Amino acid sequence: MADIERGNRPLSPHLQIYRPQLTSVTSILTRVTGNALILGAVLIVWWLLAAGAGPEAFARADWVLTSWFGNLVMFGSLWALWYHTLAGIRHIIWDNGYGLELETAEKLGWICVIGSAVLSVLTVLILWIF
Repeated sequence: MADIERGNRPLSPHLQIYRPQLTSVTSILTRVTGNALILGAVLIVWWLLAAGAGPEAFARADWVLTSWFGNLVMFGSLWALWYHTLAGIRHIIWDNGYGLELETAEKLGWICVIGSAVLSVLTVLILWIF
């Protein structure tokens, strides 16, 4: 009965009129990175299993992981790991009742985004140097 009286109005809020906020985007990105980490974990497990399976299997897995695509996936996994970690810390802060003001929540979102990029680059540089 209620649908009849609703008329021609869109469901609220519709994607055409809703402007995503940083906090909503970072929340969605936390879920995406959590799932994306599975891909990196599967590749690492494959590499370890191939090492035990023999030289041919290891050569194939190592070729994939050290190719440009493998490097891209591993760097993406590294970034996802840092992002997911920082977002988890942000959620712990929120769960304790701190940082819930809009300005602070936005700052924490930017810390997650920029911090994960900086930490990823630093990690790669440190691993490259040593």
